[in-house]
Amino acid sequence: MSKHLLSLMDLSPGDLRRIIERAIELKAMRREGKGCASLEGKVLGLMFEKSSTRTRVSFESGIFQLGGTAIFLSPRDTQLGRGEPIEDTARVLSRMVDIIAVRTFGQDTLERFAAHSRVPVINALTDRYHPCQVLADIQTFVEHRGDIGGATVAWIGDGNNMCNSFINAARLLDFDLRVACPSGYLPDSELVRQAGNRVSVSPDPGAAVSGADLIVTDVWASMGQEAEQGARLAAFEGYQVNEGLMAKAKPGVLVMHCLPAHRGEEISAEVLNGPHSVVWDEAENRLHAQKALMEYLLSG
Repeated sequence: MSKHLLSLMDLSPGDLRRIIERAIELKAMRREGKGCASLEGKVLGLMFEKSSTRTRVSFESGIFQLGGTAIFLSPRDTQLGRGEPIEDTARVLSRMVDIIAVRTFGQDTLERFAAHSRVPVINALTDRYHPCQVLADIQTFVEHRGDIGGATVAWIGDGNNMCNSFINAARLLDFDLRVACPSGYLPDSELVRQAGNRVSVSPDPGAAVSGADLIVTDVWASMGQEAEQGARLAAFEGYQVNEGLMAKAKPGVLVMHCLPAHRGEEISAEVLNGPHSVVWDEAENRLHAQKALMEYLLSG
């Protein structure tokens, strides 16, 4: 039976840490000009119902760098747009490629696809989770500050798929996550309950960042929520990650954003481009974390 990554909870704490260690190793090898053909001859299928820049480029570059190749399929390129059941698409594609990354809307769509796939399936983003991004975020923290276990992480803004994945990461890696969200935009309550005392939720961003080692934010209106833009701008007033909020965190606090960023909304330009920001390392690490993930799923 194939291993999948549909959420971070598909990993054990040990496997998650080993993937991060391998990602850091692969990054160093790349910078030293050392090749790695660990996935030579493997084919990655990318089935994207949502558009993407970083996710597509990092997966395609990653499989190429490990000796494999990628096939990209948009909704225009598959029979899904003509009504083929997701189960049938999974049955056929998984006979032709070695691993599949799916970027779609509903988590249920991803889970149905994985249930009928012969090969590993990766969640490349759903409305519920974004595990690949959080792998890169954890890698970035480890590179700059060491083990994230015991650290304090503040999530500021929408309780969205990124926030849900950080909740899972806190459970697995034993760090404290403080979520600051306005009413009506909270993370999944069952995930919060399962995380126990590792996760707290409040409407106060200042309290969330007090003493924090890491501050993370994301856009207030994600893809598909454009019609809610006005209401969300009003709801999230006071939740911008700016220099005033930063002053309440630890002096050496790191700031992350999964990008694309709306400067002047969820984060100020001064913070995004400032000395505490590690967003460019974070973006690059999508490449290396996903290479390590694909190795893990295909070879263990």
